[in-house]
Amino acid sequence: MSKLFYRGPSLATLHADYAARHRIDTEAPVTSESGITVDADPAQVWEVLADLRNWPAWTPGHEILELGEMAPGAEFRWRLGKVRISSRFAVVAPGRELTWSGRVFGYKAVDQQVLEALPGGRTRVTMRESLAGPLVSLLFGADRLRAGHDRYLTALRSEVAKRSAAQR
Repeated sequence: MSKLFYRGPSLATLHADYAARHRIDTEAPVTSESGITVDADPAQVWEVLADLRNWPAWTPGHEILELGEMAPGAEFRWRLGKVRISSRFAVVAPGRELTWSGRVFGYKAVDQQVLEALPGGRTRVTMRESLAGPLVSLLFGADRLRAGHDRYLTALRSEVAKRSAAQR
């Protein structure tokens, strides 16, 4: 019951002390971790992952509303379905990690995507997220969050494969 009203750290602290330090808020009432192996090297995966403006072409329901420079501290706004989200990049490490903090409906989140090179030119993509705020677990549970991540990661793998095939 204690996590039901958990607010977590301030958004500024969440950004600086969690997202920018390569971690999510593990105390948050809603957390998720999903992963997938992609048959491409980290540079090829990064090319798709970091092309936010083209998200709608390969991951339905994702739309970028405002995006300037993709750099730590830069803000961007996007929509997932009908939900508008305000985010700020924390880690932009090409071929290795893309992490941001954000706010949606007053809830605070950290989204982290880590790329790990595997033997044979493959990449392990791990997606972690924390979502904190009063009653958030009643509105949006970990299973729903994980299912969304799994759909996103599957779409990412398909898009990387499609682009790799087109380059051959």
